Amino acid sequence: MNHLLASYFWSGDAIRSRSVSDVVLTGTVDVPAPPARLMADWQREISLRLDLEPGDVEPLPLARARMRWPDYRHCVQAATDWTRTLGLHEVLASSDVALMACRGAKYHHDGAHYGGAAFCNLFLSEDKGLDLHFPSAGHRIPLARGTAVIFDTGQPHAVIRRHSDRFDVADFTPDQDCTQLFLTWELPIENVQVGRALRIAFDVDPSTSLQLDEEQVWLNGARARVCPDSGRWCRVD
Repeated sequence: MNHLLASYFWSGDAIRSRSVSDVVLTGTVDVPAPPARLMADWQREISLRLDLEPGDVEPLPLARARMRWPDYRHCVQAATDWTRTLGLHEVLASSDVALMACRGAKYHHDGAHYGGAAFCNLFLSEDKGLDLHFPSAGHRIPLARGTAVIFDTGQPHAVIRRHSDRFDVADFTPDQDCTQLFLTWELPIENVQVGRALRIAFDVDPSTSLQLDEEQVWLNGARARVCPDSGRWCRVD
C-alpha cells in the first residue's frame, strides 16, 4: 500500500476498493450559449437562493431550466458524441445528470460521496480566466464554453484563477463575474468502458474494504483529506 491512493466505495451492499486514476480526459465540443433570459434566471437563482460563497459548488434546478433551454438536447448530444469517441458508447445516456454552479471551487475530492462514479462535466459559461486544476495528477484545464472533462471523483481538484497555483478567496470578490455553470453526469466506475478509459484497477485492498462501512479515500494505508487551499493530501487524524 506504499504511495498508493485507494478509493473505497459502495458496490451493491458491500464496500469495494479500487485505484484512484490520474487520467483526466478532456476535449472541446460545440455548444451554443444558453439564451439570455435563461442566464438571467440562473443569476437570480444564484444570488437569491444559493448565495454562493467563493469556493462553493451547488446544484441548480435542471427540470425548470430545460423548459426554457431549447439547446439543452444539443448540449447532451454534443457530450454524448464526444464520450463515444473515447469508447464510452451509451454510458452517458444511462447516467444521472445535474446542473451545477460554482464561484471557483476549493480543492476537494468527491470520493467520500461519489466513490462509485467518475464525473463527466460540460462547461456552459464563457472563458472567465479560470482553470480546473488537478494538482496531484498534474493537469490544468482552461474553462470555456464547450470544455468537456471526465475524471475520477477521488482525484483532488479545484477551480482557481488561471495564473494561480492555489485557491484564494480574494480571487473571487463580489464585483467579479466568476460564476461557472456546468452539466455533470455521474458515470458508474464499475462500467467496463469507464474503468478501461480511466485505467482503474479494482479490489486493490479487499482486506480493508471488509472493515469499512462508508466511502472514503486512503493514501499510503491511512484515510486522507485534501487541503482546501493547496490541494495537498493530508492524513486524517
